[in-house]
Amino acid sequence: MSVDGEAVRLRTEADEPGWEVDPDDEWGVAVLATVGRQLRLRREAVGMRVVDFAAAVGYGDDLVYKVEGGKRIPRQEYLDKADEVLGAGGLVAAAWEDVRKVRYPKKVRELGKLEGKAVEIALYECHIIPGLLQTPEHARSVIGAAQPPYSPDDVERMVAARLARQSVFERSPAPALSFVLEEGVLRRPIGGTMVWRQQLERLLEVGRLHNVVLQVMPMDCDTHSGLDGRIELLKFPDGTAVGCSDGVLNGRTISELKHLRILELRYGTIRAQALSPRESLAFVEQLLGET
Repeated sequence: MSVDGEAVRLRTEADEPGWEVDPDDEWGVAVLATVGRQLRLRREAVGMRVVDFAAAVGYGDDLVYKVEGGKRIPRQEYLDKADEVLGAGGLVAAAWEDVRKVRYPKKVRELGKLEGKAVEIALYECHIIPGLLQTPEHARSVIGAAQPPYSPDDVERMVAARLARQSVFERSPAPALSFVLEEGVLRRPIGGTMVWRQQLERLLEVGRLHNVVLQVMPMDCDTHSGLDGRIELLKFPDGTAVGCSDGVLNGRTISELKHLRILELRYGTIRAQALSPRESLAFVEQLLGET
């Protein structure tokens, strides 16, 4: 039901703006508890009951209780509307600066922080397009294909977190980025034809950047040093590095020099076995033409 094109129904829990907070994320829990408490105090200060405030902002009572109790992460639109209803003069809306830092899962935030500091990022991926290279539509298709399936709300949260990591492409000075992708990954049109075409176009766009090297590991290669699984290496300005690989210490993040040397050796060999950057871009262009 709508009046003059504006929906008047209250939103259900499924489409209310916000995400459940991870109880193991101590910093996130503390931030959301503080924001929730400030929202409750301001609501009470203007004499609004929860039911009245919920109706005024256009969301259900349950969401208001969860946000004020620090149990749910509000989105920016919720805080903006609350600021307007409470006449907070921008103080409630400003809480978004704190909330946005904890809106993504803890592991993703930690990875994003490392990638944001790295001067070199190297990735070998054998199953999917790396998150740093995914388009929003492709990321949504990949995450949405998980079993058991995520809720629509969790899918959107994970997509947003994945895209936020792509800010590495906007850094100045730009980090050196190297990607090696399996040919099989590039032949699996997850999301359908149009989504896949956009993804291939994105690979070509990124692969032509001056600070990016994109390579393809062909399926007809008769020797392969990446059979133990994906590899990720991050190097920092002070000379330190971290890495992880499915085949080294069960995928745990490592910083010990002897393990990093193994990853560097494997990654270097994989790059040598893969198509050259020019051949790889030509290969992606060929796939795009066939799609």
